[in-house]
Amino acid sequence: MPLRMNLKNIRNFCIIAHIDHGKSTLADRFLELTGTIEKRDMKDQILDSMELERERGITIKLQPARMKWQYPLREKEIIPSSPLLTKKGEGGGLTYELNLIDTPGHVDFTYEVSRSLAAVEGVILLVDASQGVQAQTLANLYLALDQNLEIIPVINKIDLPHAEPEKVEEEIISLLGCKKEDILRASGKTGQGVAEILNAIIERIPAPAEMPSRGVSDKDAPLLQALIFDSNFDDYRGVITFVRLRNGTVKKGDRIIFLGTKTDTEVLEVGYFSPKYHASPTLEAGEIGYIVTGLKDISHARVGDTITHTKYQSQQLSGYKTVKPMVFAGLFCRNGEDVPRLHEALERLQLSDAALQFQPEHSTALGPGFRCGFLGMLHLDIIQERLKREFNLDLVVTVPSVEYHVTTSQNETITVTNPSELPDPTKIIEINEPWMSVDILTPETYLGGIIGLIHDKRGVLKHTDYISHGSNQRVIVSCQLPLSALLVDFYDKLKSVSSGYASLNYDFFEYRTADVVRLDIFVSEELVEALSSIVYRDEADRAGRHVVKTLKEHIPREMFDIKLQAAIGAKIIASERIPPMRKDVTAKLYGGDVTRRRKLLEKQKKGKKKMKELGQGSVQIPTKAFLEILKR
Repeated sequence: MPLRMNLKNIRNFCIIAHIDHGKSTLADRFLELTGTIEKRDMKDQILDSMELERERGITIKLQPARMKWQYPLREKEIIPSSPLLTKKGEGGGLTYELNLIDTPGHVDFTYEVSRSLAAVEGVILLVDASQGVQAQTLANLYLALDQNLEIIPVINKIDLPHAEPEKVEEEIISLLGCKKEDILRASGKTGQGVAEILNAIIERIPAPAEMPSRGVSDKDAPLLQALIFDSNFDDYRGVITFVRLRNGTVKKGDRIIFLGTKTDTEVLEVGYFSPKYHASPTLEAGEIGYIVTGLKDISHARVGDTITHTKYQSQQLSGYKTVKPMVFAGLFCRNGEDVPRLHEALERLQLSDAALQFQPEHSTALGPGFRCGFLGMLHLDIIQERLKREFNLDLVVTVPSVEYHVTTSQNETITVTNPSELPDPTKIIEINEPWMSVDILTPETYLGGIIGLIHDKRGVLKHTDYISHGSNQRVIVSCQLPLSALLVDFYDKLKSVSSGYASLNYDFFEYRTADVVRLDIFVSEELVEALSSIVYRDEADRAGRHVVKTLKEHIPREMFDIKLQAAIGAKIIASERIPPMRKDVTAKLYGGDVTRRRKLLEKQKKGKKKMKELGQGSVQIPTKAFLEILKR
């Protein structure tokens, strides 16, 4: 049996950064340099195990990995009282256990980052040498500061020809107030400076502290407290929980209980990530690993819950702040028989993505489905794509909406996430919509265009702060915007006016009064609930024209006339028509009386009228049409 790793020789840390700053590449070099993965098995972004992550070049899921690193003992660098002198390893150094959690960088996956930070004692703050500090860099930094974590600033990609490490150093110093010598330089691609980062992790990040936890029956021993920060489902082994042990030990065969759901089970296996599952005899305090529970009911193992022993129970850990969805959309199956499969698929995704929320919903046009809550449009896009690829589901996704608070004439406040739930206008006193606090980081050159964009989107400019000086100054623009404006095309337009240099981060601020109405879409005089949306009153005409024109371009012609209409209540504000296909029924005539021609045309006219009556409401709207409407 391997020797127990001393708590003083364990380091738990995360890598946090803005999207595309090289987190996964740096993690690759860590795994390669520490010998965790053989060189023949190495591939780029090895921790991005999902096909979708590799395809899009982004990290979607947090991913843990355990490494072993020998810290070199050099007399002039070691103080006599240092814990590093407690146990000497081979090769003149101490062997340390490093538990890494690679995190996503996009704002829609901030909840993944916050859960990871609760399981570690320190972070590597990664900044691209060519892009500098970005909006999500700031957001993730504030999350780490809230947890009182040790921060190691690292400038990555110094090998790039257009890298400006000196300028980025100034930005980091003004941001953190640290010294220049505290900032490390590295290249995740070439491996330059990576060993120095590993040594800095050991020197600067504190070892995990074992907090005494007493129970009712066992007064002397520290009791098991394991915080679930993520989980997964295996068809054969059931729920696999990813845990950080605060106290105690757990091994195969132990009886454990989930304190939040009061579910008890037997441990089938424990182990750590290398980065694949690697079984071990025990998991002990301070370590990060996994527990195979054998549970088949996914709802019994919730992220943020505490695992303890059934016999000697400890107190429950504080867990995580409940995440609030920002974007809501309905998911419906084209084939009604797939609804149970969709429900099972959403439960499985929710197990590994605690930010996803859903509840049953029924639509008169689309049948049974689910109303789902997401953190943003990218989150919605990723979940939709995973349902399609991993579970082979053919879905219809309704137009995304935000959560409105509606005050009715009976002085009741109701929450509306679906346009069909909006009460009759005569019964509405006030509608409030969510506003976001937005930080935009941009070179000063594009400041005018960005301020203009904020005003165009009904935003309110608060203040600007300069984080760098000189010829190419960078500015943080703080403003407030309605969430509905952020959803539609704000990010695309921001990248356009800033030539791609601006970055964006946002967080919920408050609810404010909004003048909005429900826009209904009728296809062949039948209401299509999936296309209904809540829009600003003064933008309703433009939005209605856009939707009916998009539908006209993408709905194939039928043998009967198709009317497309956009309406607010009983008022039609935009209309288009798809003409029917026409067969030349008189082509076979080669002469004779004109009445023969009229007779055939009248017969065709009556047939078309009958087809129109039978065909109303049965027009199939292609998925591409839905996607084009979402892009508005």
